[in-house]
Amino acid sequence: MILAGVHSSINSSVLDELGSICHGRRVLWWVDPPANSQRWGLLDPRWDFVYLKDRGAVEKLQLVRENVYLLHEAMNPSWHNRVATQKNNAIVVAGNYYGFRQAVILKLMEKGADFELYGPNPPVWADSKIKQNHRACYVTRQEKSRVFGEGMACLNTFSLAEGNSLNCRAFEIAGAGGLQVIEYRPAIEECFETGKELLAFKTHDELVDCLDRARNYPDEMKLIRDAGMRRAHAEHTYRHRLEVILGNL
Repeated sequence: MILAGVHSSINSSVLDELGSICHGRRVLWWVDPPANSQRWGLLDPRWDFVYLKDRGAVEKLQLVRENVYLLHEAMNPSWHNRVATQKNNAIVVAGNYYGFRQAVILKLMEKGADFELYGPNPPVWADSKIKQNHRACYVTRQEKSRVFGEGMACLNTFSLAEGNSLNCRAFEIAGAGGLQVIEYRPAIEECFETGKELLAFKTHDELVDCLDRARNYPDEMKLIRDAGMRRAHAEHTYRHRLEVILGNL
């Protein structure tokens, strides 16, 4: 078996060569938005099984091939666990600073929100306020769990390419005991209970309301943090996802 959890397409000739070297079934777990697949990519018939995190894309691909399944992203419980509790009133963001994410942050900054921005350096065209608030630090593993746990809230938004799916950060924040404030999409309901395991928003006013709740009701938010962490460790680790893949084989 060849198992690949990838962000970029593997050339068909490479798949042929791998198949001749490693006899077995070739399994693709595509962890990026399906729209980022180029050329044959997800449609390459050399893949025996394809797993995607977007239900709509799964249904679309099932029009032209069999053995396409829904499989959400996950988190590593050795890295994403509670190593810290809330210590500040900052809104934590860890990720890439694409245009939409910057726009959401800037609108909140206009209202006086305090941010801690982590991840790759913002692009050269990023707004100056984004660059000024960036900590020039790419956090990983337990360091990421620490900043998630210490912050008042962890803001999770999605690029315009992301459809009805969740990024790995949705599971990492929960696993670390962070208070997740996430842009709503129906896929959340398959993994977490909104209002009890995380806070979700559809509009800017709802986002502001979530952050006000986080600021004013820390005891209530601790219950949400705890519930989200329990759910992530009970259902959303990489072991859980691999059990699904191996079960299908």
